[in-house]
Amino acid sequence: MWHYLLKRLLMMIPTLIGVMTLTFLVTQFVPGGPVDSAIAQIDAQDARSGADGSSSTGGWSYSGRQGIDTQQVEQLTALYGFDKPVLERYWQMLVNYARFDLGESYFRNQNVWDLIKDKLGVSVALGIWTFTLTYLIAVPLGVAKAVRAGSSFDFITSFLVLFGYAIPGFVLGVLLIVLFGGGSFWDVFPLRGLTSDNWAELSPLAKTMDYLWHITLPVTASVVSTFAFKTLLTKNTFLEEIRRQYVLTARAKGLSERQVLWKHVFRNALLPLITGFPATFIMAFFTGSLLIETLFSLDGLGLLSYESINSRDYPVVLGTLYLFTLVGLFIKLLGDFAYVLVDPRIKFDSQDS
Repeated sequence: MWHYLLKRLLMMIPTLIGVMTLTFLVTQFVPGGPVDSAIAQIDAQDARSGADGSSSTGGWSYSGRQGIDTQQVEQLTALYGFDKPVLERYWQMLVNYARFDLGESYFRNQNVWDLIKDKLGVSVALGIWTFTLTYLIAVPLGVAKAVRAGSSFDFITSFLVLFGYAIPGFVLGVLLIVLFGGGSFWDVFPLRGLTSDNWAELSPLAKTMDYLWHITLPVTASVVSTFAFKTLLTKNTFLEEIRRQYVLTARAKGLSERQVLWKHVFRNALLPLITGFPATFIMAFFTGSLLIETLFSLDGLGLLSYESINSRDYPVVLGTLYLFTLVGLFIKLLGDFAYVLVDPRIKFDSQDS
């Protein structure tokens, strides 16, 4: 086991380097880098100053770098480190990331780690709710469908599950806003943040209710489109296990249906579900949060990444990707160890020999 653990930890290093190298190359050669973004912001500020009748130093009409002061471009290029050779910048990035130094944001005047910590709470809250509810709904519903396979309950729930699966989370979020967010029908739920402005003044019970009130719509939009696959996977896995010989043997020994289902079938059927833990976790915490956070104006990592990509804030883009990759690799490793907890017969050491 320890040999396997060490091997997997060592394999994380080239995986991380590969992901960061590919992203670094894309950010270095994509058109419209941070220098152009900074010039565009300066241009927009000067244009506004000119419109207000105040003094203006430029009033440029931005079109790439044409017509821009060469000295100013050189200063911005040096400020963001683009005056150094590509290989030097790449090596410096690897050295800094090995020390978990993610650098400074180009446009936010803040350390990237501090930015991530400020935004992490929102994404973690949304991810925990989505991940937990996905399995709390999918597993019991999948077991119930397997036990009642072919019944009206199975048919109706399959229709509802597939209908929910067919609707992307972003589309469902828009629909929920229209229906319950004051769009066109009922103004029931808020659309910004996870708490109200007066949250600090509320009682503990009122704080809990206020938090749940804010999280309802984004969590619903995240869960409905993700638990469908897990439900069908649970049903099919349980159906396959129920038909095996050991189930017939257990029933012949006089065990109750509940004992057969939860003591024998559930343990074996759990393995495929654990396989999907890492992918579900990553999707709940990071991938799925991007559109949901943007739609519901939740100031989390997803929204931060989206805004950073648009503004070409490369330290934030690379820093968040580094965190996502690192967490994903460790979650995959934890998923492998969960295999052993569920089925001790699995020996990773024997696979290495």
